[in-house]
Order: sequence, then C-alpha cells, then structure tokens
Amino acid sequence: MQKLTEEFPLLNQYLYANTAASGLLYDGLLQWRQEHDLDFLIDGIPAKKVCVGLISETRTTVGTFFNCSRESVALIPNFSLGLNMLLEGLDQDARVLLLEGDYPSVNWPFENRDFIISYATIDENLEENILAKIEQDRISVLALSLVQWVNGIQIDLKFLKRLKQNYPDLIILADGTQFCGTRDFDFEKSGLDVLLASGYKWLLAGHGNGFALFKEEIKDRFHLRTIGLNAANGDVSKNGKVRFAKRLEPGHLDTLSFGSLKFSLDYLTRLGMQTVARQNEQLSVKAKIAFAELGLLEEAVLKREGHSTIFNIKGNERIYGQLAQKDVICSLRGMGIRFSFHFYNTENDIDRLVEILKTGK
Repeated sequence: MQKLTEEFPLLNQYLYANTAASGLLYDGLLQWRQEHDLDFLIDGIPAKKVCVGLISETRTTVGTFFNCSRESVALIPNFSLGLNMLLEGLDQDARVLLLEGDYPSVNWPFENRDFIISYATIDENLEENILAKIEQDRISVLALSLVQWVNGIQIDLKFLKRLKQNYPDLIILADGTQFCGTRDFDFEKSGLDVLLASGYKWLLAGHGNGFALFKEEIKDRFHLRTIGLNAANGDVSKNGKVRFAKRLEPGHLDTLSFGSLKFSLDYLTRLGMQTVARQNEQLSVKAKIAFAELGLLEEAVLKREGHSTIFNIKGNERIYGQLAQKDVICSLRGMGIRFSFHFYNTENDIDRLVEILKTGK
C-alpha cells in the first residue's frame, strides 16, 4: 500500500480524505481511457463496434466481483436513475420504511411517489429502530444506504440477513454507493434483494457508470415499464422478450464509462479486496479512537461497535479553511466536517489530521 502514491499522483501533494465525495483517478485508468479514445479517434465506428463487447465483459466482471448472476446485473449510468426506473415498477400500495436523514437520492424517489412511508431514526440503536418499525407498521419495503453519507454509520449486514430470514416477504433494497469497494461483499449470500450503486466513489471508476443487482425471486415484485432497442440487444423481434435486468438498459451505454468500471474492478481484484478491507478497517479503528479522544464525534457513532471509514467531526468553516490551507481535501457536510478514508490513505494521514485539529482549536 505504501507505493500507491505512484498510481495516485494527487497523494504526493495533498492529504485526500474525500473519497465519500469522489474516488481518485489513477494512472492506470487514465492510460486505459486515453487508449480507448485514441482507438475511436483513429478507427472510428469499427473500433466502437469492437468496444461494444466491453459492455458484456463489464456485466460479467460486476457479477463476478459481487457474486451475482450476470443475467441479474443491470448496468446503469448512476444510482439515482436506476432507482427511479425501478420504482416505476413497484406497487404503489407498498409500505416503505426509510431512514430519517438518509441520502436524498434514496429517500426522495419514494417520497415523490404515492407510497405509504414510515421512518426509522439513525442513531446507536439503528437496527432496533428498523425492526420496531417493521413490526409496528407492516412494512413491505426497506430502503436504505448501507453506509450513511453524512456521518458514516454503517448498517450491520448480519442484521439485514437475519431480517430477511425472519421476514422473507420483505423487500430489502440498498444503496451501496458509499459501501461498494470498501470491503469484500457477497451479494448472493447477503440479506439484500436489490443493490444499486454508482461507481465514482470507492470503486474508483469515474462518473457515468453504476450497476443494479437483483435476487432472482424478487423480480416478480416489480413490473418494469422502461424499454428500448438496447434492452433487446438491438434485435427488433424481441420486443416483449426482454429479461428483467435489461429493462434498466433501454438505451446505449457508454463504453468509456463502463469500460472504466470494468478496469477499476479488475484493479481492485488484483489488489485483493481482503487487503483493501484490512487497510480500511485499520484506518477506521485508528480514526475513531483519535477523533473520540479529541471529543469530536457524535454519541451515535461512539456507541456503535463497527464503523465505516467516513467520519463527521465537530467543526466549522474556520477549521475547514485551516485544513484547506494545510492541503487537506475533505468536505463540509451536515453540521460538521466530513473525512473519508480509503485504502490509499495511511495511518500517518490520520496522525497529521489530529495535529492540525489540535492546533486549530
């Protein structure tokens, strides 16, 4: 991990603690993208036709990376478009449970339709709050982010698996944008029925790409209306014979964007997701202890056992400005300052942040 600055030149100049906003571009991906467009520049349409095979390869790579059948993988430009298309096929009588303060692109698509909606509180008792609401309000759909965008609280995946076992008719739909790429994840063995994510954060794949994964048994719970020639792979005779996941791909997909997703998934595979997860866990533990000692974390984060690598500390624009002057890239979010660490960060980065925060008080 120490040699990663060679792949991520920005790390030579800045302390980058902002992956929750955007993952970094790295040399290998930049080179691939340049070669892709150079081929198009020189060869034109024939090269594009060859590149179309990238879409199929990307679908296979996504399925392998997350352990999901390739036929149950939809390639989508981003999480928000995928969710909105999906919800057009959900029964409007569904009783939906959301989390208060969850990412707007998770909650708004439900709130702007005619679903019956309940809310669970995000605090140290998140799982208990969800369970109580499910039992109380006869919930049929639970929709949530696996990791909260403001403070980094992460749902217990074992809880979701138990929840699905105890409530087999409950649809569990998750946003994995702040989760996928931080640790190894087996979709088929999880409690999730649907997982959607954008690829530009922890997967380091740049903008314009994402995916949706589906369990086979959930497909008859949605009646998707989206359609287009691309969904039928360009075959005009297949109208009405399009498989479920392809309904979310009505139009052409960009080979540069989805080729970037494939390239980055292959890159993370070569690094080893267990290695990535181990580094992220070490960063999470160290950061939580360090920020807790400074009294900068909210009670809900302090009282939970596990946590992601996203932390929101008590701070204002003055402290944020001091961090920027010290070449620290982070974000103002909610009522504080959000730091988000990925495997290319080091424990020295956290030590440096602590020193800046101490002197800035």
